Amino acid sequence: MAHAYTPGLRVTENTTVRRERRLPLKGDVLVAAGARVEADSVVARTELPGNVQTVNLAAKLGVDPAKAPDTLVRPTGSAVRKGETIASAKSLFGLVNNSATSPADGTIESVSHVTGQLILREPPIPVEVSAYVRGVVAEVLPNEGVVVESRVAFLQGIFGIGGETCGEIAVVAQSPDEALAPTRLQPSHRRKVVVGGAYVSNETLMRAREIGVAAVVVGGFDDRDLRELLGHDLGVAITGSEELGITLVLTEGFGHIRMAERAWNLLGSNQGRLASVSGATQIRAGVMRPEILIPLDVDESRDHAVEADHSKGLEIGSLLRVIRQPYFGRIGSVVELPAELMMLESEAKVRVLAVKFADDGSRALVPRANVELIAE
Repeated sequence: MAHAYTPGLRVTENTTVRRERRLPLKGDVLVAAGARVEADSVVARTELPGNVQTVNLAAKLGVDPAKAPDTLVRPTGSAVRKGETIASAKSLFGLVNNSATSPADGTIESVSHVTGQLILREPPIPVEVSAYVRGVVAEVLPNEGVVVESRVAFLQGIFGIGGETCGEIAVVAQSPDEALAPTRLQPSHRRKVVVGGAYVSNETLMRAREIGVAAVVVGGFDDRDLRELLGHDLGVAITGSEELGITLVLTEGFGHIRMAERAWNLLGSNQGRLASVSGATQIRAGVMRPEILIPLDVDESRDHAVEADHSKGLEIGSLLRVIRQPYFGRIGSVVELPAELMMLESEAKVRVLAVKFADDGSRALVPRANVELIAE
């Protein structure tokens, strides 16, 4: 009972991926099955209902709510411009003419004879979904989106922030254990996916955002810098919707951690290629990893995958990464594999291991399901 199978992050030179690209509500699909698409190709489009603005006509015009519908100068369903008169009425025995203007561009949707409120619907908000990765439309989801299939070099990270982006890979660090310094970043890295080594500081990340770097991929990042970057504690790690102007992908965890050789070599061998990057991360149920997809040319014949070999399971000395709180992202090695089950705060009994963390030498008991092996 000393062994446990624990999968790690995927790193492969050649694999097929399928990515579903779906609209938030029904709309128009713009491509057909079998069509070749680029990362920035728009594959589906729809419109979200515009925001609602209300105008209290009864109060503004000094009329009874039941008479508010009769004050409209244009019928319901009419398009109006901001500042345009939408209703008018006379008060004080017809001596004063009151009017109400539109607070925004939109359409007069309705007027209540009970409350005297006018509802104005602002113009619809266009929403477009891109292919995200270069490939072929493998399936069309009628009125909803498509499934894009692509042959790629594929790398998963442990944690990321920021949305989807794409750009050419530019390896700027000299080795996988070198920290990414601000001086390494140049204006020529604009819209590139910059690959550092073991660490990136908040200062360097801000420099990258200032230049216009699309994404930064490094081994580690300080969790205190993460709080500063986001402006709050992350809490439950569900990321990807942040509007930071840059995407960050950590391949190893929090702290100054040497990028794994497999990840470093894969990124280095694809220098100059276009990559699609997503920082979306979810570490609870329905685990989602940040990812880097590097589409391969059609005529490339590489057909082998470089994957971590975890068949031997956990054993004393195994290098691992914790993938759930409270030690999420920390790296360490197995120092003990107790045979007995341990009761958690939830009163569930699980098998645990003792880990010695690499950053400060401290030890902790961690459920075996909360760790993943790291290939050395």
